[in-house]
Amino acid sequence: MIRIAIVEDDELYIDQLRQYLKDYQSETGENFEVKIYRDGDGITSDYKAQYDLILMDIQMRFVDGMTAAEEIRRMDSEVMIIFITNMAQYAIRGYEVGALDYILKPVAYFAFTQKIGRAIAKLKKKTKNSVVIQIRGGVLRLDASDIYYVESQAHNLIYHTKDGIFVASGTMKQAEELLRGMHFSRGNKGYLINLEHVQGVRDKCAVVQGEKLLISRPRTGAFMQELTRYWSEAD
Repeated sequence: MIRIAIVEDDELYIDQLRQYLKDYQSETGENFEVKIYRDGDGITSDYKAQYDLILMDIQMRFVDGMTAAEEIRRMDSEVMIIFITNMAQYAIRGYEVGALDYILKPVAYFAFTQKIGRAIAKLKKKTKNSVVIQIRGGVLRLDASDIYYVESQAHNLIYHTKDGIFVASGTMKQAEELLRGMHFSRGNKGYLINLEHVQGVRDKCAVVQGEKLLISRPRTGAFMQELTRYWSEAD
């Protein structure tokens, strides 16, 4: 399932893009979930990093596409954005907010399928698993492989990542559920460790990015089995 948002204030173009996506699904067998927004503030007001691709009109009545894209980029660095515009010079500015591409109006079906096909191919090449965590003041999308470990303190979850430390509310059980199937293992009740970043085990501790994380006695056997299995599969 590829989640797509259409942000467009012209009903004719909304209908056209929606039909183009239906036709593309029929031709290729892709599966789309499509949501319509009729202005930039519609998508940004409750954004939770929930889309894979955004088709964004640049010129809209209230909040323009460029402003909306800048706001989205502050919350989501991964989502692909394709701008739709009748003026190429506006689209060039889109690269400042990491736009993948742009489509010129009037939108021709062949050109549309080329751009969408490129975006889907790029999505499928991604090998990392994305997760969305609730942080103070908003949400954050992380690649699971960029998380070194998750630490539980009181009622907070502390995500130690390659881009820094992020604090979210929740329980370790919720973190385990979120990261299930992504090679994380409990070292003890306070640590959920990404096996990808374990450099070794010394002095009853897992060494992660040079830091020693204690492995509790009850968890030692299971942790070592999971680590050995991960290393053997990675070879």
